Amino acid sequence: MDFTSCLSFPSAIAPNGNYSSSNNCSSSFNHRSYYNNIGSKTNLLKKQSYVFSKYQLRNFKIQLVPRIEAQLKAEQLEGSEAGCESDGLRWPSPNDEIPFWKGDFPSSDLSLDASAGVEQDSDLLHIVHVTAEMAPIAKVGGLGDVVTGLGRACLKRGHKVDVMIPFYECIPKHCINELALMRTYNSYHDGNWVACNAYRGEVSGVPVILIEPSNHFFKGKNIYGGSYNELDAYLFFSRACLEWMQVNGTQPDIIHVHEWQTGALPLFYWDMYHFLSLQKPRIVLTIHNMEHYGECRQEQLSKFGLDGSAYATEDKAVDDRTVGHNPERLSLLKGGIVYSNAIVTVSPTYLKETLCSGWLSGALMRNRDKYSGILNGIDTEMWSPATDIYLPAKFDASKTKGKRICKQFVQRGLGLPFQGIKHGICVADQIPLVVCITRLVAQKGLHLITHAIKHVEQLGGQMVVLGRASDDRVEREFEGLAELHNKGSNIRILLMYSEELSHMLYAAADMVLVPSMYEPCGLAQMIGMRYGAVPIVRKTGGLADTVFDMDDQSHAEIANGFVFEGIDEGSLNCALGRAFSYYQEKPNEWKAVVQKVMRIDNSWNNTAGKYIDIYNSVRVR
Repeated sequence: MDFTSCLSFPSAIAPNGNYSSSNNCSSSFNHRSYYNNIGSKTNLLKKQSYVFSKYQLRNFKIQLVPRIEAQLKAEQLEGSEAGCESDGLRWPSPNDEIPFWKGDFPSSDLSLDASAGVEQDSDLLHIVHVTAEMAPIAKVGGLGDVVTGLGRACLKRGHKVDVMIPFYECIPKHCINELALMRTYNSYHDGNWVACNAYRGEVSGVPVILIEPSNHFFKGKNIYGGSYNELDAYLFFSRACLEWMQVNGTQPDIIHVHEWQTGALPLFYWDMYHFLSLQKPRIVLTIHNMEHYGECRQEQLSKFGLDGSAYATEDKAVDDRTVGHNPERLSLLKGGIVYSNAIVTVSPTYLKETLCSGWLSGALMRNRDKYSGILNGIDTEMWSPATDIYLPAKFDASKTKGKRICKQFVQRGLGLPFQGIKHGICVADQIPLVVCITRLVAQKGLHLITHAIKHVEQLGGQMVVLGRASDDRVEREFEGLAELHNKGSNIRILLMYSEELSHMLYAAADMVLVPSMYEPCGLAQMIGMRYGAVPIVRKTGGLADTVFDMDDQSHAEIANGFVFEGIDEGSLNCALGRAFSYYQEKPNEWKAVVQKVMRIDNSWNNTAGKYIDIYNSVRVR
């Protein structure tokens, strides 16, 4: 029997009927109790569609087919086939009262005890990261993952690491271990000294210092986009971090700043605090994305105690695009480039691209001797399919059965056809699932993502897009696509971000799509490979440094995905077509590729050593 229709399944509710809010830090979820008895089949008749709007899943409408007899036969047949199912699991459904990624999960143990296998450095450093983001408590993009991953890797090597971030009002305080107020002090803003609270805690094994000003800065429901002036807020934060080091008597070896938000800190350090009491620290700047530059008026910088006009020169911080305009503006990112002791960007290829093009290329060329490209890594403890707390089944490169279970789990939960057994073969193995987890911004190749949605369906595959748009126009466009496709059977567009669901999608995916117009590094392709999803990427930036085409015979030993170079839909079609053909026509070879990509070491353990070398090259002995 060929079960080609989308079968609905009863609500996956725990025996006691209770749920508590999901978070990334503490709960007590039991998969076996969650996936319990099948339950009443009559529940299937109660709803023909369900909208998860109150969970920010806009227009997520799934058409359910209440054919109880077919479902019973399917369950009976599937239960006899261990290759397509896992005994004892209770499958989710799109008509569940609570979406499957919103259940309670066990707390993740990200202590640093696992550092026993990491070689300890002998020449130890004290490193303080000053950043706008830190995963998982203040994460918007890859910046937060990088800060936490690099911090953990350096701690494992024996170094002392602190991360300083703003104490955003929206930070989930219960996710910070041992949170406590350290001291209250003052920092300067526009002729006044503003009281600040400095808190200490621990996140994912990394010590964190949270700066909370008493004014309106960093108030709101989101990390970015509050009612306050963000540039003023980050200028204040940059100086407040140095002020805290001064009043606290802290003299780290390295102050590591990230992106434009903390690009002014090197200016404050060298032209103010180095003449006060901070003598030892040296400054390293990592540029994660050259698109964001921190445009600043001279008078804005002056409000924080520096003479803004002193930086309005080409060799300091003037925004080169505004030269000759009235008024000329400053760029905090350019100022950070000029005033930092070392500059790092997040892949070797992106370094070459930024030296050859872009409005900052002149400043970078003038500072080429201190500019390096170091590929980001991923934290292989946070991202591990063998131990991932969010997965219904665990797996690794040698035992991949759990990945098939994760795929069917996600398919059922999102109302995607998973089908049944046909001639003793799991039909789902012929239907590739493509996943795209991304911020919905122009950089990520929006026109290619929207095209892929249609083309994957034409090829007979399934696709899930998970992401949020910051632009209202883009959001409306994707809301329209969600309204159109989420009622069908093969495409799901989820306009939200969920850390839990992203883990599940990577584990379920056969392929991960990253069609970026430019990509400084990219983590999605590395995380995808870690979870056995073969990458389909455009050749740019860090994608070019980590994914190598399966059909390139000159590099067959490192081939691990499907690569295209053009920015047109035809180039993407070709890559998708090759991937689908490989998946459907060469199942044994595909399995070998899945195992190969899962064994690739993109961990921070490889990358952290290169950062340590940079730190040591500029430190004061």
